[in-house]
Amino acid sequence: MEAPQKRHALIRMKVFATALLVVAAALFILAKSHHDAGNWAWLAAFSEAAMIGALADWFAVVALFRHPLGLPIPHTAILPANKARVADNLAEFVRDKFLGTDALVDKIASFDPAGRLAGWLTEPKNTEMLGEKALAATTQVLGLIDDEHVKTMLYSALRRRAQDFDLAGGVGALLSTLTADNRHQRLLDEGLKELAEWLERAEVQQMLADKIVQVAGEEYPTLIGALGFMGMKAEDLGLKFAGGLVRGANKWLHEISENPEHERRQAFDRTVTRFIDRLKSDPSFKQRIDEHKLQWLERPELRAYVNGLWEEFTGWLRDDIARPDSALRAKVVAAASTLAHTLANDPALRESINAHMHDAMRAVAPDLRDGIARHIASTVRQWDDRTLVRDVEFSIGRDLQFIRVNGTIVGGAVGVLIHAVSVFVA
Repeated sequence: MEAPQKRHALIRMKVFATALLVVAAALFILAKSHHDAGNWAWLAAFSEAAMIGALADWFAVVALFRHPLGLPIPHTAILPANKARVADNLAEFVRDKFLGTDALVDKIASFDPAGRLAGWLTEPKNTEMLGEKALAATTQVLGLIDDEHVKTMLYSALRRRAQDFDLAGGVGALLSTLTADNRHQRLLDEGLKELAEWLERAEVQQMLADKIVQVAGEEYPTLIGALGFMGMKAEDLGLKFAGGLVRGANKWLHEISENPEHERRQAFDRTVTRFIDRLKSDPSFKQRIDEHKLQWLERPELRAYVNGLWEEFTGWLRDDIARPDSALRAKVVAAASTLAHTLANDPALRESINAHMHDAMRAVAPDLRDGIARHIASTVRQWDDRTLVRDVEFSIGRDLQFIRVNGTIVGGAVGVLIHAVSVFVA
């Protein structure tokens, strides 16, 4: 019932109870006007006792909320005078009767949260609503976020992480993993193969020939001139030299590739091993790497890169949210549907979730119930007296008016009974 309705109901009951008092007073006056003659004495006894009962109960009801007639009579205005005690008692009552640990835990057990969640998510309209809520929440978050603050935070976090990271040791450990079981030798084989195939290309040999002729012309111009005098072309000779160099180089590359114990392989092994050892244990080498790392961290390009990542991410989110076929919404709906299907078909998972919630409720119940009790007590204490009296009177005042009604009727009946005793005893 709304507050205006409660107020009107209370007023009606007050008028009714007061009307009974007025009727009792009128009957009393009427009986007295006949000097209690005959049956009028019975009416006088009834009406007199009815008035006394009505006034006594009116005093009792009013004394709960305020001073009757505004007079500071002791032990009246009980509710506002004892507001703090009422607040504490109410909080304790709610805490002990409604928020007991066992009661809350049993409620969780009977509620079956995992099963209810599975059933709720099975409905397509609910998963769609979940997707819409996720988009709305994301939109709100994007609107509240200070982009410049986030960019600065991301950049600072990246710098802190990078400064604390042992780059040399990390690269050394990575290379140790990559070179285990002679993996680097297989990498060398691939490199030799690629180099051989590159040298076999006609355009590469032509490039080498051009370089040979160019260098020869610069270093030995007389020799190149003599070749022309003898009718030989420097370009043809360059091609022959280039072809010979390629054949020699490829033969050497094949020897390295086919011989696992080739000295070049062993030299490659030693170079890689020394480099990894220096990365792991050479302080001066690690210091130089860290210096280069710090220089790289201070470069404006890194800040611009981080800012660009954030702008691209938020831009994608905003564009996706605006689309009717939002990928984010689809992901949320799909995840919810998958969860519903998993929960529905996996009793062990449901039992596990319910058990965890059961344990969690048992753990937090004492703090929860005490916190709610403190909240109730502090809220009631903060109410002003007028608000407290008004709200309580609106809630139970109508029922209290029945005390006045009953007091009037019962008082009158008792008056008749007393009069009857006095008549028959006399």
